[in-house]
Amino acid sequence: MEHSLAEELALLLVAAEAAGAAAMSYFNAGKQTSANVSFKDGNSPVSDADHAANDALAAVLRSARPRYHWVSEETADDPSRLAASHVFIVDPIDGTRAFISGRLQWSVSVALAVDGRSVAGIIHAPALGLTYAASTGGGATLNGQPIHVSCKKTLFAALASGPKTALEVLERAAGVSLEHGPKIPSLALRLALAAEGKVDLAIASIGAHDWDVAAADVIVREAGGVLLDLDRQPLVYNRPSLRRDTLCAGPDVLTGAAIDAFRLH
Repeated sequence: MEHSLAEELALLLVAAEAAGAAAMSYFNAGKQTSANVSFKDGNSPVSDADHAANDALAAVLRSARPRYHWVSEETADDPSRLAASHVFIVDPIDGTRAFISGRLQWSVSVALAVDGRSVAGIIHAPALGLTYAASTGGGATLNGQPIHVSCKKTLFAALASGPKTALEVLERAAGVSLEHGPKIPSLALRLALAAEGKVDLAIASIGAHDWDVAAADVIVREAGGVLLDLDRQPLVYNRPSLRRDTLCAGPDVLTGAAIDAFRLH
């Protein structure tokens, strides 16, 4: 049975809220988490809260759509997904280091990709009381209200959010001074800031993964912007590799100018 994108988005929201509630049971604002913390390969932290949120997402999504495949930061990759048309792409806690230390800027990122394109996405930040949502053709919202990318058209004095080194590279390559936006530990939230026009441009350095960006991709697009790689191509999901090169998000013209500058570097 086919499901409408509105139905799919509603399901993603239920899953994201369940995962957020599971994570919040371990979260201590301004203090260290109560969750046990260990480290994965590459010294990346993972906590009991990540696993609880992952389990909550799976309980909702995989039971409701058993034929859909699954990609999660906290689940071993299953290569059989490559033959699937429908894939959930999730990050149970995006910004785990922030979560562990009691900072508020972490999120649950949940997306559905169909035939390689992200078509529905939720970025839920329960500690901040923010929920971004979008599906293809349905517009993008923040807490139910429509959002749109910035109207900025030039890099000069653009407000940009991203790693300091990436912003400095962009400034040198473009020959402009940027306004440096706040450092956002959750990449999904950083990209969402571009979707709502709170920053003009958001940058993701090399090494992001599909689960970091899939939900933000459709949210940015439905907010009137683009999320592109350095080849200026829309992102394709459910590839063998889940890692990404440098990405830029924001208004089309501004994002294109940033990409041109990065390519000159």
